[in-house]
Amino acid sequence: MSKVWLITGASTGFGRALATAAAKRGDTVVATARDIASVADFTHHDRLDVTDDDQVREVVARTVREHGRIDVVVNNAGHGLLGVTEEVTDDELRALLETNLLGAWRVTRAALPHLRQQRGGHIVQLSSVGGVVGNPGHAAYATSKFALEGMSEALAGEIAGFGIHVTIVEPGPFRTDFAGRSIHTTEPNPAYSGTPGGDLRARFSQQDGRQPNDPDKAAAAIIAVVDAPEPPLRLPLGPEAVTRIRAKLRDQLTAIDEWEALALDTRAQ
Repeated sequence: MSKVWLITGASTGFGRALATAAAKRGDTVVATARDIASVADFTHHDRLDVTDDDQVREVVARTVREHGRIDVVVNNAGHGLLGVTEEVTDDELRALLETNLLGAWRVTRAALPHLRQQRGGHIVQLSSVGGVVGNPGHAAYATSKFALEGMSEALAGEIAGFGIHVTIVEPGPFRTDFAGRSIHTTEPNPAYSGTPGGDLRARFSQQDGRQPNDPDKAAAAIIAVVDAPEPPLRLPLGPEAVTRIRAKLRDQLTAIDEWEALALDTRAQ
């Protein structure tokens, strides 16, 4: 059976690649973006600013009303913020969390009553390798994605009994505009010049348009997971993501083993 998809942030990058691939295979895709003109080439499209709760509820309800159901919700809308922790202002952090975390939360919350009623569906959360590994100079972005992963992991346990799946997608560097148009930067503090965090801006600008991985292949992998009868909770994408996440998990296990005796010696006497 064909599926009905609701995809946020479908104007560019992973969102557009996924919307294009799903529509091409015959699924119904509601492609959404803040700028409706940027998704007007899709048969079904809508304006959606995920920071506007009323608009989120309206778009979800309209999708169900016009297409009868939603099978796949893809929370892709988001942007990056480069800057070391000391540089990030409260306003910059709030703006980032409003989209990357709270936006995904709003869309998920609005869709869940419909998914529960139909006893099935799939929520795809676009995270990042930065949702597992915190890069110096990317603390705010890591905060948004670590939080999204925690929310999604808890969510998966809450809704499994309704037949609803959750998959957290963790891409490494893909040839999207994330390192270009979609990245915001803080005001640099010269004290961090020459440090890993302070130099991340330059490294990001150098990789824009040169990332090694293909977003169309990412879209194909996500569709394969959505079609799977037992999809994974997490899907790293790209060799860089797989390698870095595996190394992070191994380091955590090594630290647990090294400090286990101290960690276990906590019982009340």
